[in-house]
Amino acid sequence: MGKSQSIRTAIIGAGPRGTSVLERLLANAAARPGSGLHIDVIDPYPAGPGHVWQPDQSRLYLMNTQSFYPTVIPEDPGLAKPLAGTTFDRWRARQQTGPLPSLTPDERSELAALGSRDFPSRALYGRYLRCTLEELMAKLPDGVTVSFHETEAVWVRPTVTGGGTSAEEAGPGGATAVAGTFDVGLAGGGSLTVDSVVLALGHLSSRLNPEQRELQSSAKQLGLKYFPPAVPADVDWSAIPAAEPVLVRGMGLNFFDVMGQLTEGRGGKFIDAGGRLEYQPSGQEPLISAASRRGTPYRAKAALGGYYPSSVTLRYLTDAALARFAATGITPGFDHDLWPLLHRDTLWAYYSTLVRSQKGVVPDPAVFLAALDEALRPHAHSAASWEAAVESVLAVHIGPRHRLDLLGLASPLAGRSFASRAELDAAVVDYLVDDARRSALGEQDPVKMAIGALHHGRAVLKTAVADGGITDASWVAGLRGWFESFVEGLASGPPALRSEQLSALARAGVVSFVGPDPRFGVDRRTGRFTAVSPWVGGPPVTATTMVEALAPANRVSANDSPLLEQLLADGMVRPRLMMTAEGAPVQSTGLDVAPHPYRPVASNGAVPDGLYVLGLQLSASQWGTAIAAEAIQPGGPTYPSGQRTLRDADEIARAIVGN
Repeated sequence: MGKSQSIRTAIIGAGPRGTSVLERLLANAAARPGSGLHIDVIDPYPAGPGHVWQPDQSRLYLMNTQSFYPTVIPEDPGLAKPLAGTTFDRWRARQQTGPLPSLTPDERSELAALGSRDFPSRALYGRYLRCTLEELMAKLPDGVTVSFHETEAVWVRPTVTGGGTSAEEAGPGGATAVAGTFDVGLAGGGSLTVDSVVLALGHLSSRLNPEQRELQSSAKQLGLKYFPPAVPADVDWSAIPAAEPVLVRGMGLNFFDVMGQLTEGRGGKFIDAGGRLEYQPSGQEPLISAASRRGTPYRAKAALGGYYPSSVTLRYLTDAALARFAATGITPGFDHDLWPLLHRDTLWAYYSTLVRSQKGVVPDPAVFLAALDEALRPHAHSAASWEAAVESVLAVHIGPRHRLDLLGLASPLAGRSFASRAELDAAVVDYLVDDARRSALGEQDPVKMAIGALHHGRAVLKTAVADGGITDASWVAGLRGWFESFVEGLASGPPALRSEQLSALARAGVVSFVGPDPRFGVDRRTGRFTAVSPWVGGPPVTATTMVEALAPANRVSANDSPLLEQLLADGMVRPRLMMTAEGAPVQSTGLDVAPHPYRPVASNGAVPDGLYVLGLQLSASQWGTAIAAEAIQPGGPTYPSGQRTLRDADEIARAIVGN
């Protein structure tokens, strides 16, 4: 028994990436008329939005990208033409002129005020995903059928039948594996037999780390409330008591979700008081103590006309530079080869913006920029001396107050001590106000344009990692070791409105801060969680409630998915191992895969046909797998990494249908 004439495939995971695979399967099937295709879509959550983007979640949860950015429909003319659907921004505009009857009053209200440069709610993006799926289902090509299974896939195994004839063919109990087919087990019983399986699993719950397990265990013993990492929409925020302290760990993007639910979500209001936001409490808020390694939240996004600043163009970390590495057969290292190029771009973006936007800072801007340009040239100096050459130029032309402290941007409290938490709170508010001011200046602010260069650079680095790869040692020590958290804290922040809101909450006494490098524990004598920073005087922060404002860890070896655990246990997939500079193997976050299309490598090194991977579980072969596909911006830069997920989905679809 082999593949039938009619192809049957299963997509496990029905969020944005699963929807992209479905869309690409339909487009490629339409381009190959006459072939039968049945698609089983398996997910316990409704298809389209999947788990994270459900349309009925709180509208206080905002996307981290503006309306013009995301899409699940490719715009690459080299791919099979989409049968239906469009980008989120075009869908938004259509709903404003001719809204669908199925839109709720809340959706209509949000759409009425939502512009191309505004940040939509996740709920509204979920409605877009659902509408896109409905449009696709209305345009099914001849010979194509789709079944949706709102349940969980709990195992995937090669199809076996009785009567094995050889050791190679025999499975358990003498059964014979059927070449090229799989059985997919469903929660509650039953299974499907398919020719191929696409793992588009998305965000999975994960096991807690040892410290988190200890905190959770202590909470149970002492009657405390502990909220582990979770998708924010899954959390019962009403369980956090009003007017009592709550300790929140993490000040990345999830922190702002927590902040919104415990303030505006409790009936509080932000009021414009003469150009500055003030917070009017409802009395139902808890007293939030926020803690993170840096001691401050992510920097806010700059006000820009597009996703990337138009005044910043990369001069050093370019496609041509990547091509030179490939032409010489070099696998680049991050710290040695790629970061020095991006570092140059960041310096140029900062200082060229400085002399453009702040007249008089440099007596002769043309002379300064010419000297800086010469110092930054990659071949003008040895790798060990270019930074010294730049310092020599800056010493002549730029005063200390206007120098760029690049690494210090991500840790604005580094090197400072505070006598009290009140002193710390005042310093964090000053940071938030200054950062929001810089965001409002947009392309006129040197700091935000330095960050803009890093933002451009991330798109190029994604291509470098996925296409040519970087050395394992530099992935472990450089890209993931320090750069990832550094650049996320600078370039992955929230809308500036969130920084303004947080500073208002701090002034109102609703939010205070713990300080950098916090240590967490449980005081069993008093029965409370504790947090203390070595840089802040006074007693520890204490609370009977603690929230981990973190997403579940994206690490396949720590996942809490029955399906992925089965695949690992059966040896059908394995985590990728990387070698450090010392030659020690380190288990990476993602699956070991063979491109292209991405197929998991089994524990014995084999790469079976018919099993594919897309999305977050590719985090050991791609970098930045969590972000949505990028719609093409007219007049803006088009980076290959922007729609890579959609091209990956197309490669999988073509392999399945035989195009």
